[in-house]
Amino acid sequence: MPRSKFTIRDGTLLVNLARKTIEKFLEERTRIKPPNNISELLKEKFGVFVTLNKNGGSKELRGCIGYPYPTDPLIEAIINSAIEAATRDPRFPPTKLDELSKIVIEISILTKPELIEVKDPTEYSKKILIGSDGLIVEKNLNKGLLLPQVPVEWNWDVEEFLSNCCMKAGLPPDSWVLEGTRVYKFQAIIFEEEDPGGKVRLRILR
Repeated sequence: MPRSKFTIRDGTLLVNLARKTIEKFLEERTRIKPPNNISELLKEKFGVFVTLNKNGGSKELRGCIGYPYPTDPLIEAIINSAIEAATRDPRFPPTKLDELSKIVIEISILTKPELIEVKDPTEYSKKILIGSDGLIVEKNLNKGLLLPQVPVEWNWDVEEFLSNCCMKAGLPPDSWVLEGTRVYKFQAIIFEEEDPGGKVRLRILR
């Protein structure tokens, strides 16, 4: 995805919308209405994830949910993902309103996932770029996704990235070498708050 496609103005609008969406839902249990005065780009369909991180000495995940595929207009997907990340991530209890002053919000706008075609699993190391690619691993009914920022934050190499994505799918870590496992990659443009409710910046992974 060309970085020029989304401006910092777009990113600021979307991150601010995610925060306002969460605030309104936690205060009133109502869903915010999408703004009208937005560019046509923000009405296009994109995959998106909303991530909540506790803003302490180092980031600590507080919730992350989204849509891997471009099934909904971006502005709608942001609203839905923000509510779900704050209240429906099964790994965490629902976010409380007074927590928001200590949480930074990050959004990742995704390209459409593409199947990585290999004749041998050793080829994955040449076709996956840490700091650029996110991954989806599928085998039978199991599916797991990790965003591009995750291997950077954990300092993983490609094999560690693949193994952890398999575990995210509920599969053994070496499942990526097995026949019948499908691996997809995607890229993302990432916008995040510098501090809770603060200035929004474009996040560069590498």
